Amino acid sequence: MPPGFKPFDLANRPSDIAKTTTTEGNTVDYIIRREIGTINRALYMIVFLHDPTQPLPDPWTASLGWNRRLIYAFAGGCGAGYHQGILGNLVNDTLLPSGYAVASSSLNVLGNNCDDVTSAETMMMVKEHFIKQFGVPVHTIGIGGSGGSMQQHLIAQNYPGLLDGILPSASYPDVTTVISSTVDCTLLDRAFKASSSAWTDEQKAAVAGFNSWGTCVSWMRSYSPGWLQARFCDASVPKPMLYDKATNPDGARCAIYDHEVKTYGRDPKTGFARRPLDNVGVQYGLAAFNAGKISAEQFLQLNEHVGGYDAEGNPIANRSVADPAALRAAYGKGRVNVGGGSLRTIPIIDYRNYVDTASNIHDRHRSFATRARLVAANGNADNHVIHTYPQSLPPSAVLNEVRSMDRWLDNIRRDASAGSAAAKVRRNKPADLVDACWTAQGEKIAEPQTFDGSGRCNQLYPNHGNPRMAADGPLVGNTLKCALKPINPKDYSQSLTPDRLGRLKTIFPQGVCDHSVPGIEQKLTTKVWLRYQ
Repeated sequence: MPPGFKPFDLANRPSDIAKTTTTEGNTVDYIIRREIGTINRALYMIVFLHDPTQPLPDPWTASLGWNRRLIYAFAGGCGAGYHQGILGNLVNDTLLPSGYAVASSSLNVLGNNCDDVTSAETMMMVKEHFIKQFGVPVHTIGIGGSGGSMQQHLIAQNYPGLLDGILPSASYPDVTTVISSTVDCTLLDRAFKASSSAWTDEQKAAVAGFNSWGTCVSWMRSYSPGWLQARFCDASVPKPMLYDKATNPDGARCAIYDHEVKTYGRDPKTGFARRPLDNVGVQYGLAAFNAGKISAEQFLQLNEHVGGYDAEGNPIANRSVADPAALRAAYGKGRVNVGGGSLRTIPIIDYRNYVDTASNIHDRHRSFATRARLVAANGNADNHVIHTYPQSLPPSAVLNEVRSMDRWLDNIRRDASAGSAAAKVRRNKPADLVDACWTAQGEKIAEPQTFDGSGRCNQLYPNHGNPRMAADGPLVGNTLKCALKPINPKDYSQSLTPDRLGRLKTIFPQGVCDHSVPGIEQKLTTKVWLRYQ
């Protein structure tokens, strides 16, 4: 049992049971009901306040312990499957005392199963079971950080109606667009080592775009290039069943794209999943070069040596080239967060603790990438609130964010006047629920949160980027394969000699990225509620 909790013995009811008061004002004994079972081959858990001497809530009868709100929890990581995985214990002292029901499944842990489609299917089935057993929630709120944020964004986009509001923390927009800039770290490291120039850690950080090169090192410990390699399986998968190019070519492959083969389809030449991975035309380190942080020779050698990945996920000299069918699938089947579906019309509170300076992969600029996508798709991000906390997240933060979301959704539910869902979400946001950051001393600074600018929050918590942004890519970061343009000497603030300009044209014979136009196969619309056979 979690610390502070004890098994309940109905035959010997303790005399010292704690009391708690729900958001509905009901004071009840602090007794938790925990239900565990199997749905969609995954372990699920449902927990809420309940005295076993009283009837359970059902679709027709309320109970004093449950406040009729469902929190659906999504957990982090991002790993390929072929295993059921584990589910953390949802019994904790944060949300349950207020009367919230909390549910989740082991297939909603992205570290077990990095596939948002399966996560959505499982969440749908667990929620259906919950409704049939206990009744329709007043509203369902998504919560979870890192990989849990990716699931919330994509489920809200692709399966509107499952979540009424989302609370992504330590957030990323999605999995697919994060992969490209993540596996760049290994390529950059390879290029630095192959270069005849000396590279300082400050120069490496400028090329990587992060606060420090240590963030890339952190990515390389976990996902770069692991996401691209068949061996990226959970240890529970029997080794004789795993793919091996020489001894078991038909074995299980745990590369991230193979895990989503139902979305991408198979490359007939390799039998592996098609890949939308691409870095043709990407001028790594361009921003650092133009800022005078690296020399012309370093810039050229970097791009000469960076290379790409072969079908097995091994670094090679040639750049990675995306499969056109995989690009169409990534955009058309919702693997890229483009701000569509119910992301347009439901409340979103994005909160995070600031860890950019701790070589932590959960960097703050990802929140602004999501906001930029909402603006690009819808003309505004009025339904999106960003909260930034110091590195140590205050214990009260999670409950406060849930309570804020609860108030916002209650306001929307009571609004019977005319207007679109987007209009209602705008006009019903609580007046005190605004962009803000908090100091280490607990002071709230209420001001618009922006990627750049001179506000107090950006002074306290400066934003950084990633390798694609450091290659002069945009903050929105939703281009998988860029369109190309001819090399123009005017794009470089440092002059290039004719010889060096010739080398640059040799490195980029087809041209360099043109970020003023959409990427190849890039579309801002996705169909919702797709089915997969």
